[in-house]
Amino acid sequence: MKLKALMLSSLITTSFAATAAMDVMTHHPYARATPPNAPTSAVFVELMNHSEVERTLVAAQTPAAGKVELHDVIKEGDLMKMRQVKSIVIPANDTVTLKPGSLHIMLFDLVEPLKEGNEIEVELEFANGDKQTFTAPIKKVMGGMKHHH
Repeated sequence: MKLKALMLSSLITTSFAATAAMDVMTHHPYARATPPNAPTSAVFVELMNHSEVERTLVAAQTPAAGKVELHDVIKEGDLMKMRQVKSIVIPANDTVTLKPGSLHIMLFDLVEPLKEGNEIEVELEFANGDKQTFTAPIKKVMGGMKHHH
């Protein structure tokens, strides 16, 4: 009897954890292809929060880069400047789009050039400790955000 209760408890806990991690869904991800010897690239993706509470992205990692940061692009006068941000808030039941010229995941110290047609794995880390991985195909600079519904 104790074994059945323990198994049921484990199943419920596992299902809850899996559901919590799926609150944020990734859509249309891609990493920007790079020329040979380029030390940086970026990852873009739509983050859809299907929960009733806001979620906060605090970090990202990928084996394709030595260093990964969350970034935004701000306009100061006539200049566009890229800045690291500590987090990206995804409001409850809403979508945040990481795209060129805006919020994005910046990749530094690339292990090798990102070649169009390949893909990389990206892991997201949220403020509550949840982690989530997605695959980002590598695309040319101008062709990345084109998608069809």
